[in-house]
Amino acid sequence: MSDAAPAASHRAPADVVPWLDEEERSAFLALMSVVLRLEPTLDAQLRREAGVTHFEYSVLANLSEADGGRRRMSELAHLSSGSLPRLSQVVTRLEKRGWVQRRPDPEDGRYTLAVLTDDGRAAVEAAAPGHVAEVRRTVVDPLTRAQLRQLTAIGRRIMAQIDPEDRCLEG
Repeated sequence: MSDAAPAASHRAPADVVPWLDEEERSAFLALMSVVLRLEPTLDAQLRREAGVTHFEYSVLANLSEADGGRRRMSELAHLSSGSLPRLSQVVTRLEKRGWVQRRPDPEDGRYTLAVLTDDGRAAVEAAAPGHVAEVRRTVVDPLTRAQLRQLTAIGRRIMAQIDPEDRCLEG
């Protein structure tokens, strides 16, 4: 046992917390259902049709959108919503398929770049139509344009609370 005092909690005491009313609870549960079910749905489609996981696709897509098809591994981990160790494992798998290469960053040798190969670009371009169709089916088509704008605003507002420094949803 440690003699150190327990870390201060940032939680409010139970008698101070304003409990969720029915509308707030319903909204939260609806959001959690989407968060918990969307990733496996997109992952299943990509595995079935393209032989890649959703995370692998995200890595390839983020590289394909980068200038020269290259990004620092740390930036790519952030953009792909993954940890650096997870990204490193995925990049190793993608290297074995000939889709990505790692290179030292010529601007700062302390960093490593992930670089999309021509075969990697072909793979992400082949997977994109099926992925877009699934995103359209599950997220875009059920909503009106006004609801899509609301969803964008809601996502940005929630992300600003989760990570005020994150700029991924700007634009």
